[in-house]
Amino acid sequence: MSSHPVAATVASLMPRAKEELAELVAFRSVADFDQFPRSESEGAARWIADALTAEGFQDVALLDTPDGTQSVYGHLPGPEGAKTVLLYAHYDVQPPLDEAGWTTPPFELTERDGRWYGRGAADCKGGVIMHLLALRALKADGGVPVHVKVIVEGSEEQGTGGLERYAEEHPELLEADAVVIGDAGNFRTGLPTVTSTLRGMTLVRVRIDTLEGNLHSGQFGGAAPDALAALVRVLDSLRAEDGSTTVDGLTDDTAWDGLQYDEEQFRKDAKVLDGVRLIGSGTVADRIWARPAVTVLGIDCPPVVGATPSVQASARALISLRVPPGVDAAGATKLLQAHLEAHTPWGARMSIEQIGQGQAFRADTTSPAYRAMADAMAVAYPGQEMQYAGQGGSIPLCNTLATLYPQAEILLIGLSEPEAQIHAVNESVSPDELERLSVAEALFLRAYASGAS
Repeated sequence: MSSHPVAATVASLMPRAKEELAELVAFRSVADFDQFPRSESEGAARWIADALTAEGFQDVALLDTPDGTQSVYGHLPGPEGAKTVLLYAHYDVQPPLDEAGWTTPPFELTERDGRWYGRGAADCKGGVIMHLLALRALKADGGVPVHVKVIVEGSEEQGTGGLERYAEEHPELLEADAVVIGDAGNFRTGLPTVTSTLRGMTLVRVRIDTLEGNLHSGQFGGAAPDALAALVRVLDSLRAEDGSTTVDGLTDDTAWDGLQYDEEQFRKDAKVLDGVRLIGSGTVADRIWARPAVTVLGIDCPPVVGATPSVQASARALISLRVPPGVDAAGATKLLQAHLEAHTPWGARMSIEQIGQGQAFRADTTSPAYRAMADAMAVAYPGQEMQYAGQGGSIPLCNTLATLYPQAEILLIGLSEPEAQIHAVNESVSPDELERLSVAEALFLRAYASGAS
């Protein structure tokens, strides 16, 4: 760790940061209110609002966004004439999946083997704490040299677009000279990285109907059209023999020309079982950062336990399609819908409902903000040079901000490095990464304020 005074201050604040992250992780703030109580998300939002108020933020508000969730906003005034920087994170989290698969309770921050485990520890409640640490360190070392706006979203993981629509309706609210999105991650623990591209996404729910009701498979099977079998055929049409995504009309040969991802290292990071091949073609970086990727997220069908000998009358699936920079998400959605309809067999009835959508993002890495961040990272990670990587995930707000504020410089950093295992069981955050990135963010705000490169 750096010997810089800001680094020493952040180090002294880490015990408090752990306590606060534990309090925040304890909220079961999944923004799916059919599964989790709305009160859990509202509690997390109030916790963040109280934390901002305690740090001297003004105009702190719980914003009721159009998707029925709350985002938290606050403004910390800086010196007269200073630049404005928007800091972003989100407090909603993915469901814990199989709680029995967690070594320790998912909503109880637990230290183990030098990491802090808990749902949202890295993605992205840790990002909230990172912003707080950076600001506290600056306040203790001469003050915050910029105007700071903080926005913490309540439904990022659901992709329902509440904050994007709110921002479009209130365009002055999030206006800033630079934006730091604290929802990405280093390429590897200890290797400072900014994310320069994000894939966009579309999310659709499909339903196939073939019969008025289920039928006895012995009496009718073999002639009666099985909706589940039809769905399996449709889903299989979305992948080539090698596993590449095949949506009719969607390009699948773009190459990534930046930092490369070693295939053996990817296998370890993804915990691919021995003997199981990776899917797709091209380099790993091509596949996860520069090309479309379809994933079947869920299927509604009878479970094996309790299943009856029946031909299924209807079946549903939830399908995600990630689209790379340069591909319009709305256009990709139309291609996906047309593909699904064209590959539905036997005249079965197909209905498609769009659930969410977000555009891909590409940053301008030649901007002054990126130079300031490179300098800050060099101090926080002595001996390391800042790297540029892509990210296969989507942060729909990025493109909304880029459209609303075309002059703003948008940077993506964060705590979701491969070992964090975000969205999976046993998600964790590295406290060393939290400490170093908080130092980097603080020094970035100082360098950006001064205009130094």
